[in-house]
Amino acid sequence: MNRSEAAAHGERDWARIGLRLVAITLAYNVIEAGVALWFGTKAESIALLGFGLDSAIECAAAGVLLWRLALEARGAEPERLERAERRVHRFVGATFLALAVYVVSQASVSLWGARAPEESIPGIILAVASLVIMPLVSWAKLRAAREIPSAALRAEAKETLACSYLSFALLLGLVANAVAGWWWADPMAALLMVPWLFKEGVEGIRGESCEEDDDGCASS
Repeated sequence: MNRSEAAAHGERDWARIGLRLVAITLAYNVIEAGVALWFGTKAESIALLGFGLDSAIECAAAGVLLWRLALEARGAEPERLERAERRVHRFVGATFLALAVYVVSQASVSLWGARAPEESIPGIILAVASLVIMPLVSWAKLRAAREIPSAALRAEAKETLACSYLSFALLLGLVANAVAGWWWADPMAALLMVPWLFKEGVEGIRGESCEEDDDGCASS
C-alpha cells in the first residue's frame, strides 16, 4: 500500500468513526426531541418545547450528514464526495440559521411576557444529560472532521456544541430564577449565541469554513 492509498484508507476509517458519532447524535436527539416535546406539551412549558424544537433541527442536520459520511466510508469517488460535501455543508448552514431564528423567537416571547423558565424535572434531566454527553461527542466529531477532512462534519459538530450551550442557558435560567428571581437570565444567555449562529450559518451556505488550525478560512 503506497502513501496515497494509506491516507485514503485512514480517511475512510475516520469517516466510519464520524458516521458512528453522527448516528449516536441522531439517536440521542430523536429521544431528546420526543421527551422534550411530550413533557413540554403536558407542562405547557415554552422552554421545554423549544428544547425539543432545537433537537429536531439537529436531527435534520445529522440525518443529511450520515449520507455524506456513508459515501466516504464506502470509498466513493472524490468528485462525488466533493459534491456531497458542498450540499451537506450548505444544509447544515441553513439549520444554523433556523436555530438562530428559534433562539430569537423563543427569547423574545420569554422577555415580552416576562415568563420565567418553567421548572420541569424531565427538562432538567435532559439539560444535564446534554451538558455531559454532547460536548464529548462534539469534540470527537471535530477530531474526525480534521482527519477526513470535512467542513460539513466540523459545522455539525459545532451545532452539537450549540445544543450544549442552550442546555447550559436553560439550567442557568432555572437556577437564577430560583435563587435570585432573575427570570430573564435564560433568554438573555441564549441571545448571546445568536451572532455566532448567524455567522456559522452564512459561512455554511456560502461554502466557507474557518479551520481550527493555522490555515485560516477556506472554501470547502
